[in-house]
Parts: sequence; C-alpha cells; structure tokens
Amino acid sequence: MLDGSAATSAALATVIGRSGSAPQAIGARLLLRADGSQVGTVGGGAIEAEVLAACAAALRDGRSRRIEAHLVRDLGMCCGGAMEVFVEFLQAEPRLFVVGAGHVAQALVPLAVTAGFRAAVFDDREEMLTHPSFTAARREAFDVDELDAAIVDLDERDYVIIVTRDHGRDERALSTLLRRPHRYLGMIGSQRKVHAVLGRILHRERELGRPPPDLSRLHAPVGLALGGRTPVEIAVSILAELVADRHGGNGSAMSVVDRVQREPSR
Repeated sequence: MLDGSAATSAALATVIGRSGSAPQAIGARLLLRADGSQVGTVGGGAIEAEVLAACAAALRDGRSRRIEAHLVRDLGMCCGGAMEVFVEFLQAEPRLFVVGAGHVAQALVPLAVTAGFRAAVFDDREEMLTHPSFTAARREAFDVDELDAAIVDLDERDYVIIVTRDHGRDERALSTLLRRPHRYLGMIGSQRKVHAVLGRILHRERELGRPPPDLSRLHAPVGLALGGRTPVEIAVSILAELVADRHGGNGSAMSVVDRVQREPSR
C-alpha cells in the first residue's frame, strides 16, 4: 500500500472451534479496526459482544488471545453449542517519511521497506526520485518549504528522517517538522551541526515569543553509534534506531558471553 494514508491497527477474530449448535462455522472472521469500524461477523448476539470486547482489549494491549464460551451456560444464548475464537492483534505498518533523496535515502528506503515500514520520499529534484531504490516507496517532488503540503496528515505514529543535500534545507525542514505531530524525528549530521542548527531554531522561537518546541522525540544526529561512515552503513544505523524505537529496544548488544565467563562452572 503506497498511497501514504495512515494505517490503523486492527484485531482479527477467527472461529477456530465449535461444537453443537453454534451460529457460525469454523473459519468465520470478524475484523475490528482501531477506529471502531467492523467487517465480518462471528455470529452476532452475546458471543459477538464477547468477541468484540476481546478485540478491543487486544487493540489496547497489543496482545493476541483465545476465548472459549459455552453459548448457553456462559452467555445465555439459545444456541446449545460452544465456540472457540482466536483474536489476533494486527500491527499496522508504520509510515516513514524521508526528506531528501540522496545517497543515504537511497540506501535507507529499501532497508526500511523490507523491515515493514511504508516509505515516502520527498525531494525537489524530480530526477532523484526516479532512482530504483525508491520503487517500493511513494515519491513526491516537494522541497523542504512545502512539507506541510507534502505531508498533510502527519500524526503521532509516524517516523520522519531528514537527510537533504545541505544544512540549510535540513534546518528548514527540522524547524517545520518540530511543530508537527510525530513519533520519531531524525536529522542527519555531525554533533557540531546539530548544536548549531538547534541553537538557531531555539533562538528564532524565543525571538518570536513562542515556547520552545518539544525535542523529546528528536534524534540528532540520527542513528545508533555503529561507527560506519558509508551511506549504507549510516542507513543501517538509522534503521537500527527505528527498529529499536518501534519495538522498545535500547540498542545495546545482546551477547551474554561475558556473563557466562564470570559465572562459576556447573
């Protein structure tokens, strides 16, 4: 799905078992989206209300679950059978907006798409957007001063990466996007560049009499400290940080070798 619209999480309920007189056959499904819309049915009445409650719980906590119910004894229905329903939490693919279509973006976008992000790329240079790396992404010819028009429905679930071709564009993009909703906002650059860019942005905000923007979700320089310097290596470090943010990881090494060596032999 490349239209760039915001996806929503959903819960899918499937009848996986039945006995006696039950209102639906095995395989019947009901889908409840996070926006409250519903598709399909598992039989209506009290059993459907029970299943919808389980779906709503799955949307809240992100966990799948299984429910069993005897339709008469547990739910007071006139049917004399029983049903078993599996409720599966379906995670929406997060959107990733990449501002800039240069070498790092060309390396990052295919990796991000493979990792389950729906990518969109923005650059004022239309010829850059034809790069084969962007085949699976939405591509739009917008400069950094047009980001409000380029991303009209940016929300608190979205990831944004700024990797334009010069510092001035990075700064203008960051200044705009800091005031927009987002889950994660990253800007490429050295620590010195980040200090300078943020200093100028914060100074302008004070001069305008506005409160400072929320920097709690800003990652600059973007990426984990992997030590790489090539576009592909930088892209890997950015994707690693995106995945860590998406799943609640901290980016630390998982090896337990040192701990095993310290433990006494058994």
